[in-house]
Amino acid sequence: MASSSSSNALMALLPFALLACSSLFAIASAGNFYQDFDITWGDGRGKILNNGDLLSLSLDKTSGSGFQSKKEYLFGKIDMQLKLVPGNSAGTVTAYYLSSQGPTHDEIDFEFLGNLSGDPYTLHTNVFTQGKGNREMQFHLWFDPTMDFHTYSILWNPQHVIFMVDNIPIRDFKNLESRGIAFPKNQPMRIYSSLWNAEDWATRGGLIKTDWSKAPFTASYRDFNAKTSTSSPDAGWFNQQLDSTSQERMKWVQSNYMIYNYCSDAKRFPQGLPAECSIA
Repeated sequence: MASSSSSNALMALLPFALLACSSLFAIASAGNFYQDFDITWGDGRGKILNNGDLLSLSLDKTSGSGFQSKKEYLFGKIDMQLKLVPGNSAGTVTAYYLSSQGPTHDEIDFEFLGNLSGDPYTLHTNVFTQGKGNREMQFHLWFDPTMDFHTYSILWNPQHVIFMVDNIPIRDFKNLESRGIAFPKNQPMRIYSSLWNAEDWATRGGLIKTDWSKAPFTASYRDFNAKTSTSSPDAGWFNQQLDSTSQERMKWVQSNYMIYNYCSDAKRFPQGLPAECSIA
């Protein structure tokens, strides 16, 4: 974890941490969960509340729950505010991701791995292209994600997949097709989210199990927003990339809060690290 001085430095940066072209984004009102999503499983454990402004998922020993978007998206700036399972969330996973279907699917993942009370969540990210993943990067967060809502965003355009937390970039997966590396650009994807039991692996490799006496576990969602070529055809997101200041902020987050990077795991790839790892 970062030192207190590092945390103070980040807090000083927060007001200025918008991406370079954020002023070009078209203004769009937050979505309505009734209009934008279907609860797809959980037998009543997923609920849309407050006239469509809030959605909650819950998990108990019988079942978790999940939802998906009514629409598919090919590129876009996707924002969602989440408040994660509080207290002892060990064994639980809250997944929020974009995905197409089929054996050669593309996928862009946020997953939040629960932990014992007082221990930090792990934010797990991954990118699948043509059915191939194994591009995990994991982070701790610089705040308690259970105390309030925070915005988790995916900026996906033809050249970049940028993961952001409260508008601070934490990861940039670049289009390197010219170097023979696949990039998700042809398959429309839906938004999915689920809360489920993954006690076999989620917390300390499965050593810490889910404490069902704390169930039901609940995660909450609000302020969904999607800027797409349809809703915001002239917006800056379609050509967005990180400017030098945003790149420095991302490097700062990765230096202080990243706890796993597949590009540093030589033991996992004895035949050599994936090709994108050697390209700046």
